[in-house]
Amino acid sequence: MGLFDYLKKKFSKNEDEKNIKPVEEQKVASMKSPVENVDKSLSSSSVEGKEKIKDNTQEAYARGMKKARKGFMYRLKSLTSIFRKVNEEYFDELEEILIEADVGTELTFRIIDEAKQDAKVYNIDSPEEINKLVVEKMFEGYAQSGKSVSPDLNFVNNGPTVLLMVGVNGGGKTTTIAKLANRYSKAGKKVLLVAADTFRAGATEQLGVWAKRIGVDILMGEDGCDPSSLCYDGVRKAVNEKFDLVIVDTAGRLQNKTNLMNELAKMRRVIGKIIPEAPHETFLVIDANTGQNGIDQAKVFKEATPLTGIVITKMDGTSKGGIILAIRDKLGVPVRFIGLGEGMNDLKEFDLDEYLYGLLLVEEDED
Repeated sequence: MGLFDYLKKKFSKNEDEKNIKPVEEQKVASMKSPVENVDKSLSSSSVEGKEKIKDNTQEAYARGMKKARKGFMYRLKSLTSIFRKVNEEYFDELEEILIEADVGTELTFRIIDEAKQDAKVYNIDSPEEINKLVVEKMFEGYAQSGKSVSPDLNFVNNGPTVLLMVGVNGGGKTTTIAKLANRYSKAGKKVLLVAADTFRAGATEQLGVWAKRIGVDILMGEDGCDPSSLCYDGVRKAVNEKFDLVIVDTAGRLQNKTNLMNELAKMRRVIGKIIPEAPHETFLVIDANTGQNGIDQAKVFKEATPLTGIVITKMDGTSKGGIILAIRDKLGVPVRFIGLGEGMNDLKEFDLDEYLYGLLLVEEDED
């Protein structure tokens, strides 16, 4: 079954319940979101609750991917009205569309080359069929490498789980921390924030406002204080007071890569003195609007600290839907969460099928 046929069958509003139910049951059974598990209105034992979970997530992806969908699929479809048969000019146009969608130059060239070869081998000259072939090639590598990764946090069995958050200033890191804290606080987890971005003016106060708003604890120091010492105190507090989750904000300065690496390395060392295996997770926050610049920034952070996941923010504000492909191709790090709007509940676990449906087929289904 081709990608488009698979997505249509899975998400079709008119699909017979007996055909979708096994797929949906498997999906719900594999979901590890504690927020959804504790929400009484979405009881895991209720079929109606499961449908609400599916609908809410699907609507969020459909809404959040609107600009990317229009920027990508509209241009792809326009080629079918310009070209009756594929030729070199068609492939040049297709190449430009992929690059401008932030798929990445190297990956774009590989996809186009493979599409050309398949077109010759299977004697395909229909632009519509080539478009489908190209889209499938775009995502088949990600699907193969990303399906085994659970997007949700991997909580440890004993003691607090420590999550280190890294990313450049202005990328949405502070807001993402607040959304994650809200998510797990609602799930019944005892959450502590550590405001270790102590050198950015207003960073501590900003996180403090969020902590008060969502009702979680926060450890703050004086502006300019040593962030590693604050991390040490925060993790010690979390152990002594039996917190479930510690989220550590860090500085996002890239002006001096050496200082960044040294600071993050020191923070990891002092955290490890209290909990040897911590930090258990390190998430890099990337603004979807930064495109390939975001990939370059990510490379620096990956050199500075091991990464376990990517959080894509502001996806609802960009027309470039291919950023996740470039991330996977260049970094080999899975996207764990995706920001699909400004609301506290608009940070969703990354689901490739939902993402693809939101990028490729929503408007087709609504027709």
